[in-house]
Amino acid sequence: MNQTFPLFFGLVTTPLECWSFVLSLITVYLNIRQIHWAWLFAILSSGLYAFVFFDAKLYGDMGLQGLFILVSVWGWMLWWRGSARPQAAVTESESAFVVTRLQRSQQFFSLLAWLLGFFVFAWFLKTQTDTDVPFADGFLTAGSVLGQVLLSKKKIENWLVWIVVDVLYVALYIHKDLMLTAFLYAVFVVMAALGWRVWSKTCQR
Repeated sequence: MNQTFPLFFGLVTTPLECWSFVLSLITVYLNIRQIHWAWLFAILSSGLYAFVFFDAKLYGDMGLQGLFILVSVWGWMLWWRGSARPQAAVTESESAFVVTRLQRSQQFFSLLAWLLGFFVFAWFLKTQTDTDVPFADGFLTAGSVLGQVLLSKKKIENWLVWIVVDVLYVALYIHKDLMLTAFLYAVFVVMAALGWRVWSKTCQR
């Protein structure tokens, strides 16, 4: 049903990984364009990737997909509400849902949340699962949660978080022989840099 097959240049993948790959690319492209339908594709790709990561014993990433789905529903609600309401209709006492930057204190607490999340996820993965990469998986799981939350809030720093996370994920997925997913995250690094550049043009503060 989900047997491996050769793709190109000796790359081996599965149908589930292929579909997850395509849906994830669509998701990031729509995120860069600030199109709320990105969250629908995020939910679909996360659901498929949960099975891919389970097979690879990347349980942190598998559980992360469930969190991604929950955050994606929340993000979709925020973006839908923002897109359904033209900026011109926003009064002076209200703030439009636009791209903004984190304040200095928010940057500090975001990094602290990443660190605390790393300890919690790494401890759980090391003591409760048979994964061979509890610390890498825990660190990247915590970073991915932070990136997803910042993306939902349209904080431009989400792209910086994704650049760091995606670079490290490339190495992790190569280690796990998820070569198509490793290639996908290499593409994500480029797309995250593009996202930072595009969002910078509309960032209001």
